[in-house]
Amino acid sequence: MKHLADSTKDYIDQLPEQRKKAFNKLRKTLLDNIPKGFEECMNYGMLGYVVPKSIYPAGYHCDPKLPLPFANIASQKNFIALYHMGIYADQELLQWFKAEYAQQCKYKLDMGKSCIRFKRMDDIPYDLVGKLMRKMTPNDWITLYESAIK
Repeated sequence: MKHLADSTKDYIDQLPEQRKKAFNKLRKTLLDNIPKGFEECMNYGMLGYVVPKSIYPAGYHCDPKLPLPFANIASQKNFIALYHMGIYADQELLQWFKAEYAQQCKYKLDMGKSCIRFKRMDDIPYDLVGKLMRKMTPNDWITLYESAIK
């Protein structure tokens, strides 16, 4: 059994070979499009994109020692997952994403509350993911997050 990755490089090195290309392209899409202020780190055993404590010292209410999570990407057993807290917390953003996905993708959207599952590695809508990542700044996310937990 593989050990839990302690760095992004370690995580990527452990990916099955057939997943690496799509996963790296998804990661690059996030890094190229996520607004300034978010930070990449290992988070919950996945690649995480968080509001660092330097910007939001209160941290995550479930564990204030942790930075405020915003998005994650992970290689799961049968798919690559993008977890995006913005679409979980903002109905308008969720509706926008669902409509855009339906127009741009030939397969049905497979998602949970914040989890978008990509089962077909050759059919990940990278441009749409890029647009999604640009839609919420750290300040937008903090405002939405605080309104939801209070």
